[in-house]
Amino acid sequence: MKFIQLFFFLFINLAVFGQKNKIITPADKFPVPPPSDVRLFYIQRTPNINTIVYDANLLPNKTINPKQPLKIYWIRYAEKSQKEDLSFIQRTVGFGVETKPWLNEANAFEGELVSYKKRKFKITQDAKGVPVAMFMINGKMNILQRVFVNMEETGHIIPKVLSVELWGKDPKTGAEVYERFKP
Repeated sequence: MKFIQLFFFLFINLAVFGQKNKIITPADKFPVPPPSDVRLFYIQRTPNINTIVYDANLLPNKTINPKQPLKIYWIRYAEKSQKEDLSFIQRTVGFGVETKPWLNEANAFEGELVSYKKRKFKITQDAKGVPVAMFMINGKMNILQRVFVNMEETGHIIPKVLSVELWGKDPKTGAEVYERFKP
C-alpha cells in the first residue's frame, strides 16, 4: 500500500511541478481574456472567475489619453462573458486606479490601485508604441501582465487577502517574471 501511495505522490509531483520554470497555481484554472493591442494587465481573484481588465485609453494619434489613461471593465465569465463597467463602489474602493502625470516624462502616468496603494506603477508606451504598465515585481520594474488575488470570504464586507501573485516580463530580455507575496 505504501508503494502505491509513494508512486501516486511522485506521479502527481512530477506531472504538476516537473514542467521547467512553470509556476502552477489556482490562477491557471481561470479563463484568459482575449488579446488586445491596448491591454495593460488584468486581475482575477477568488471566489469567482470574473475578470477585471485594465486597457490603455489611446487617443486617435495613438498616445495615451491624459484625461483618462485607462479603461477598466469586467469580463463577467461567470455569466455570459459580457463586458461590464465597474460600479461606483468598485471604482472608488476596490478595483479603480488613481492616475497623475509621471514627472518629467511626456505620455507617461503614475497609477495606483485604490485598494492597494503600496505599489505604484507607470503607464506608458514602449519604443514600438505598445502600451505597458511598469510594475515592481521581485524588486525590479517589469511589465505587468496578470494579477491573481487569493481571498478568503470572512463574512465581512471586505474579504481577507491571503496572497497576491504577479506575472509579467522583463522589458529588456522578454523573460517571464513571477512574484507571490502576502500583503
